[in-house]
Amino acid sequence: MTQRRKRQREQRPIEIELNPRRGRLWDRVRGLLVGGRPAREPSDLRDVLLLLPDLTVLLLRLLRDDRIALGNKAVALIGVGYVISPIDLIPGLLFGPLGVVDDVIVLSATLSRVVNHVHPDVVRSHWSGQGDALETIQRVSEWSESQLSRQLPLLLSRVVSRGR
Repeated sequence: MTQRRKRQREQRPIEIELNPRRGRLWDRVRGLLVGGRPAREPSDLRDVLLLLPDLTVLLLRLLRDDRIALGNKAVALIGVGYVISPIDLIPGLLFGPLGVVDDVIVLSATLSRVVNHVHPDVVRSHWSGQGDALETIQRVSEWSESQLSRQLPLLLSRVVSRGR
């Protein structure tokens, strides 16, 4: 990030709602699914299963936030569009639960890009998942990058060898 952009980010005041709305639909649904555990408890299988919806809801909320720049909203829209699109790199109908992996990778890449240009407290104010939003996004992004860097060359070599 350029120095000018950092200064602009630091100069703009960020308004954070100290008592966020409790009436958000996904927050209520998630509370029913996980049993209303405190946010500081360690993650479990339920949190892993809810990772894709949590990340998608975060992007949708960032899309609606007036504090987010238009360019970042465009990136977020691409991520949400990929998740809701029936066309996937790994189709869920054929590969079952593995079909979610490409959605998580695209969402983590999108969020990684958007979060780097948005004040961290704005992101945290929209997070419904377990733990800190930024830590979760960072872990998922690192995992996605490691999978891509390991698996993509193997996949490309298979595709190229079949073409010969």
